[in-house]
Amino acid sequence: MTDSRRVAAGLALLLIALLPGCATVRTLDAAKPGAPLVYAGTRLDWYSLNGGCCPRDRFGAEAPTYAGLDLPASALLDSLLLPFSLAAVLGISLGVTGGY
Repeated sequence: MTDSRRVAAGLALLLIALLPGCATVRTLDAAKPGAPLVYAGTRLDWYSLNGGCCPRDRFGAEAPTYAGLDLPASALLDSLLLPFSLAAVLGISLGVTGGY
């Protein structure tokens, strides 16, 4: 394996290890009634960076420790999940289920 492949593999493993701390993943798992759905992880990071006092009350999840580092990844993941979050806000059932 070349050095660049090793670095890429190590970076991929690091990103996978950090994913559970991602604000988007935390808000998806929270399922708090009335919490924002569209760009929820990005909004949670932004809320935390701007000194928001009670993220659990507003979003149903704690903000990541390093919200500034998490913000770009949350924005990307929220963008990828945007069709699903918009469908949920509009009350459109996509028939998608998850879990085991």
